[in-house]
Amino acid sequence: MIINTKYHGELEINQGEILHFEKGVPGFPDEKKFIMLPLSDKQTYLIMQSVLNSNVAFVVTSPFNFFPDYDFELENSAVEELELASEKEIQVYTILTVSDPFKETTANLQAPIIINNTNLSAKQVILNDGKYKTKHPIFPKG
Repeated sequence: MIINTKYHGELEINQGEILHFEKGVPGFPDEKKFIMLPLSDKQTYLIMQSVLNSNVAFVVTSPFNFFPDYDFELENSAVEELELASEKEIQVYTILTVSDPFKETTANLQAPIIINNTNLSAKQVILNDGKYKTKHPIFPKG
């Protein structure tokens, strides 16, 4: 399948790698199909690209790359919606707000993207834990 992307131009993708957001992404309820594309060779940063709308793409990363102690508990409704049977099925990403200069980039730890690697269902969950915010600096100040 060939799609148009925001950062990679026209690209052929494998339909078997498309993530399915049953209710869309907050702020983009009609965007239900995304694909993860590498932003660089190191795979630290990825682009979560809408399959249908080339203008909808988010820079994401594993929060554990920058916040090794990041921890939360998924609500039962999210576990059921994603049909999660085991923690081994889960992949977690966080959306970045990329800044110029890049060292001021922040991560949204309050609303991680949760993916079931088995069935490729995905959901952005909103954590009600007050310790996480939408703009955590990913690089130490100084």
